[in-house]
Amino acid sequence: MEVKIGVQHAARELTVETDQTQEEVEALVHQAVADGSVLALTDSKKRRIVVPGAKIAYVEIGGGTVGQVGFRS
Repeated sequence: MEVKIGVQHAARELTVETDQTQEEVEALVHQAVADGSVLALTDSKKRRIVVPGAKIAYVEIGGGTVGQVGFRS
C-alpha cells in the first residue's frame, strides 16, 4: 500500500510503500498526532521511516497501482 506523508515546512512529501493495512496505518497516524509522538512505518524493503507527529501536515493512504507496466489503451 502506498502512503504519502506531507511534512510541515518541507517542500516534498514522503512516499512509502508498506505492507501494513490501511487500518493499521490510520491507527498509527491517529496515535502519533493525538499524543505528539512519532509516526513510525516500515516500508516493503524493511526500512524504518519515522516522522514527528507534531510535524505531519497530511497523510494520504491509498492502494496504489500494482502491476502496471507498459502502455494501456
